[in-house]
Amino acid sequence: MRDLFDETKTIMKKYGIKANKDLGQNFLINNEVVENIIKSSDVSKEDLIIEIGPGLGTLTKRLLENAGKVICIELDKKMIKILNDRFGDYSNFEIINDDVLKVDLNKIIKENLNNNIKKAKIVANLPYYITTPIIMKLLEDKLDIDSIVVMIQKEVAERLIETPGGKNTGAITHTIFYYCESEKVMEVPNSSFIPEPEVTSEVIKMKLRKKPAVELDNPKVMFMIIKSAFMQRRKTLLNSLTNAQVFTNKQEGLEILKKLNLEENVRAENLKLEDYANIAREIEK
Repeated sequence: MRDLFDETKTIMKKYGIKANKDLGQNFLINNEVVENIIKSSDVSKEDLIIEIGPGLGTLTKRLLENAGKVICIELDKKMIKILNDRFGDYSNFEIINDDVLKVDLNKIIKENLNNNIKKAKIVANLPYYITTPIIMKLLEDKLDIDSIVVMIQKEVAERLIETPGGKNTGAITHTIFYYCESEKVMEVPNSSFIPEPEVTSEVIKMKLRKKPAVELDNPKVMFMIIKSAFMQRRKTLLNSLTNAQVFTNKQEGLEILKKLNLEENVRAENLKLEDYANIAREIEK
């Protein structure tokens, strides 16, 4: 860890850099974490890697050594100069100075996949304050990507990789499960960064499914139901969905729950994704 620590401190001193709290910057100084991210990303010369928020380029360096091409998307202009100085001579390096939420990732991927580069993968040490919007964009834009490996806040990570119905289930758990098979790679203590964040981090891998976990003509209805259920998660599912007018009235809700063999007092977090899919099918009828 000392080598990466010294390298990071040297770069920060050379460019007069301090971590930008507004951008959620914490610089990784743990070699083991870097190597685990590279290994779990399964990077090869046939891969296009899109790295979101590369910062000083700690991960970028190892990605460039292993991937066919690396496209970095970085918002902070100070980091752009550092990254260009460090990696401008690499033939497989490209950088985009923009907010990832505004970038057309579909276009980038289509322009870069070819006979030599066959798969696109996302790798990122995501700013914690904007983790969910970025991950939702990656999934909802239906990108042609193989996998997403990200380091995020542990508490959020455990919701993302939970199996629906498990103790850490949230609305986003169902969305991730619908699109991906996900797993924990490693826990990352806050001492792995400068400055140290106040929370523990976790690296997770989300492998995109060839087909969604459930087949639905209109999955938007299911996701609307899930969102409505979890917005009032302390209430029973029946009350939540009646209040949100997903069920026209309580009686209709009771009939649907009974038909699907769901208890009258069941709560949002107790349902599996297939249960929500079944409710969606009944509502659409």
